[in-house]
Amino acid sequence: MYMRNWGDWSGGDYGYGQWGMMSAGWGGHEWGLWVLAIAAPFIILAVVWSILWKGLALWHAGRRGEPWWFVALLTINTLGILEIIYLFVVAKLKVGELFSKHEHRG
Repeated sequence: MYMRNWGDWSGGDYGYGQWGMMSAGWGGHEWGLWVLAIAAPFIILAVVWSILWKGLALWHAGRRGEPWWFVALLTINTLGILEIIYLFVVAKLKVGELFSKHEHRG
């Protein structure tokens, strides 16, 4: 069961097809790198998505003179959901008005 020499797992209960403590696979830490490699594009996409909607919502809340909405949108992170609700339900903006600098109706 114990190593006879450093890195020698041939002794004891470790035989063909069995993994030792130092082997690769799910017993090691390399699975974390695979998870990170797979998740990284999704994380980057979520950050860009969130920043886009948060920026638009903060811009329109500031232009409309709504400080409570501005603070709420700035501090609450909902991956763009609250921002989308604010823009289309509360501010009643249309998609074409999202990037315009027109005067807001209060």
